[in-house]
Amino acid sequence: MESSRNAVTNAESNRPPHDCMKRRTFIRSVATGAAVTALGNISLGAAPGKGKAGKKSKGSQHATPAGFRAGAATSNITPALGVVLDGTIMQIGPAKHVHDELHARCLALDDGTTRVAFVVCDTTMISRELVDRARQLISQNTGIPPSHILISATHTHSSPRLIDLGLGDANRRYEDFAVQRMADGVQRAINNLAPARLGWGSVQKPEHVFNRRWLLKPDHSLVNPFGEKTDRAWMYPGKEVALEPAGPVDPEVAFLAVQHTDGRPLAVLANYALHYVGGIPAGNISADYFGAFSRRLEELLTAPQQDPLFVAMMSNGTCGDVSNNRVGDFGAPRPTLPAYGNMRYVGHDLAEAVATACKTVQYQDRPTLAVVESEISLGIRRPDAARLEWAKQTAVPGPASNKLTRPQIYAREALHLAKMPAHEPVRLQAFRIGDIAIGAIPCEVFAETGLAIKKQSTARHTFVIELANGFHGYLPTPRQHELGGYETWPARSSHLEVAASEKIQAETLRLLGLPRL
Repeated sequence: MESSRNAVTNAESNRPPHDCMKRRTFIRSVATGAAVTALGNISLGAAPGKGKAGKKSKGSQHATPAGFRAGAATSNITPALGVVLDGTIMQIGPAKHVHDELHARCLALDDGTTRVAFVVCDTTMISRELVDRARQLISQNTGIPPSHILISATHTHSSPRLIDLGLGDANRRYEDFAVQRMADGVQRAINNLAPARLGWGSVQKPEHVFNRRWLLKPDHSLVNPFGEKTDRAWMYPGKEVALEPAGPVDPEVAFLAVQHTDGRPLAVLANYALHYVGGIPAGNISADYFGAFSRRLEELLTAPQQDPLFVAMMSNGTCGDVSNNRVGDFGAPRPTLPAYGNMRYVGHDLAEAVATACKTVQYQDRPTLAVVESEISLGIRRPDAARLEWAKQTAVPGPASNKLTRPQIYAREALHLAKMPAHEPVRLQAFRIGDIAIGAIPCEVFAETGLAIKKQSTARHTFVIELANGFHGYLPTPRQHELGGYETWPARSSHLEVAASEKIQAETLRLLGLPRL
């Protein structure tokens, strides 16, 4: 049975009567449910900078009725060499070189009543435990309620995973370091708060995104790690067996543009549904195209001698089944680029498109802010008796860093899943910034789910940040589960129940079901 809890955090005390009416409508919308899933009681959170009893928290810098303000900062989170870059499935080994630095890119917004923070981290994924630690530290230092904070991973594959995978003391020390640096970044963004205005922009860039899952030709089959030939879809199949893409892509680059009231650019928070680009040598640390985009946009938009500096950040959209790689030679020929060349090409092309679009953005002087958060309980696809017996016979003992065959990897994963509880809580979040809505989902969401949320959202503009506030693996739709393929194979990287995408989509739409402000 699905259980959930809500925390709608929005303060009304200093608002004009017509704004209070809108806020009450917003709260009623959340309480009654704008989508399918019905939730429990709604509780109003304390205003930013207030404790449970309404007292100012230690070290808080609470919102003040001074109009809309924004601040941004970057915090370096590059690990020491030697930290292991492995994931649950990928086996990369230790970091041997830093090509470009990793950062936590932070944006704080304050409408005079409510304060929120976005933290976009150059890392593959972040566990809920570390997100909660970072949120709590940020809240202690700034007074921002944890539920007002969104922390996401870009999903670069050239970084450590901020998840405890038993990879040793160096990785655990890096987790502590990264949490502290996230908190430092938000504190510095708040230190930089200044009168600002905010607008929305959108660019279509279909040339960089391709669905990496393809239906197999009817007379062909491939063997999965469990020794079966039941999969009808496959990630990057050879041209000789590929029939057609198994799903759509989302070509939109959506972005928030924030500028000082004198017109100087302050920050851009962009969103694009592209997994990562790659083309990076093993053992090298890199922020991938997310970093290339940010650096290039900062070159293009930063005003001469600007202080504080303009900050660009690229969050990941719903791209669990989308990549920059085409199958076979379908489509126009593409040039062969050296290491790092493709990530720079994609990042720079996106940055230049956004910089051009920024010239026509319509800015709002006093956008209002609202946040809602909920938690739903989802089932775990634990192995049945036959799969568990196969896993016991196939798995090999040894440390997590051991090099394994694909069947051995999935045997190890089956043993992990067998120890997991039958259900786990999944936290969802939604922001309203003027007429812009942002959803946050802690999974690798398939493009078709993200497109459906955008289409059905009642907000004027909507985008979804994936791998936000935790990590719960891939989120295939029920149809994609039926087709099979890598993203559906049971592991810690794909373990939620088959209906999870439908429940998460419904709940996200419910949270995004806010009236237009």
